[in-house]
Amino acid sequence: MSHSSQVLIINTGSSSLKFAIVDPLSGKEQLSGIGEALGSASPRMEWVHDGVEQDCRLDAGASHHSVIEILVEQILGELPVLSEELIAVGHRVVHGGEYFSSSVLIDQQVINTIDQCASLAPLHNPPALKGIRAAMDEFPQLPQVAVFDTAFHQSLPEHAYLYALPYSLYRDQRIRRYGMHGTSHQFVSERAALLLGRPLAETNTITAHLGNGASITAVQGGASVDTSMGMTPLEGLVMGTRCGDLDPGVLIHLAESLNHSTDKLKNLLNRESGLLGISELSNDCRELEQAAAQGHHGAKLALEIFCYRLAKYIAAYTLPLRHVHALVFTGGIGENSSWIRERTMHWLGALSYELDREQNEATRFGAEGPISRSGTPVALVVPTNEEWIIARDAAAIVTGGLR
Repeated sequence: MSHSSQVLIINTGSSSLKFAIVDPLSGKEQLSGIGEALGSASPRMEWVHDGVEQDCRLDAGASHHSVIEILVEQILGELPVLSEELIAVGHRVVHGGEYFSSSVLIDQQVINTIDQCASLAPLHNPPALKGIRAAMDEFPQLPQVAVFDTAFHQSLPEHAYLYALPYSLYRDQRIRRYGMHGTSHQFVSERAALLLGRPLAETNTITAHLGNGASITAVQGGASVDTSMGMTPLEGLVMGTRCGDLDPGVLIHLAESLNHSTDKLKNLLNRESGLLGISELSNDCRELEQAAAQGHHGAKLALEIFCYRLAKYIAAYTLPLRHVHALVFTGGIGENSSWIRERTMHWLGALSYELDREQNEATRFGAEGPISRSGTPVALVVPTNEEWIIARDAAAIVTGGLR
């Protein structure tokens, strides 16, 4: 495979479609863009190529398909060389259930299985299918590859993925922990091993992907052995608008005492909780840090709960790993919030973590490297690159190499 081979990455949300053209060997992005507010009265689209930003308004109600049509006809129409270099389309799919432990070439059976898994990720899998169908229509000559957020976590042992529910619920309904953000955890654990100068097979990391969605994973020799998100992306850490871990009795109480419907509960847990719910102000970490500095009690409390719960998970994940070679911060918050990292490391004092404040302040906005004091347990910041994992997997499948 030559350096001129490129992979188109498609990542669909319920009302958005992100796209990028990535070199699978170097990870370099040749083009990136997004269609937003799809299906609404004023959808829009923007993209960047060679440092030049462009945007356009889309027709009211424009769909995921509309974005891919513009990508093909307008953007790639003006960049024929880039278009000719495409060897595959790689699709991010959130939930593959137990069916997929690696990326796969998409055929009708794969589409049907992704659809089957939609009940496990109702906000994510149906839009992913829209993106897949649109790309198949617009790029009929290119192989399409599905890359699953859950695949990396299929190495979890039974004792880590089973819930203490009647076993029949797992046997008949496949209710278990699946985990998410697999491509991110995979990328940063591999990158951390490189930075440490260690073989991946002999490196243990705790990787914390912190953003509006947040999860943490214990990675042993390149394999996920425990992770915080569960059957759905609701479990685990405090997130932007999601509650994370919760006593299930709370749901029973809300249903019985306040007559909350399942729809109301879903909305409460997914959209009204987390940093937003506690602070009663915002789900944006930057806004909360600013407000906390000005004395806003809710903002301070939300951030403290976020860091405390994160530190508890980090401490817990030393258990399956026995020896941790590095704690890795990634994701929008993990890469950029020196405050969150400092406060989390404060809570980890019992495990001898010590922060190098100067390094911590310097390691933001795309910088990578250690933020811990020399001679103490290693903490690193590694910017994630999920698109590169998707491009790499897609290229490996269509060329039979590059793994």
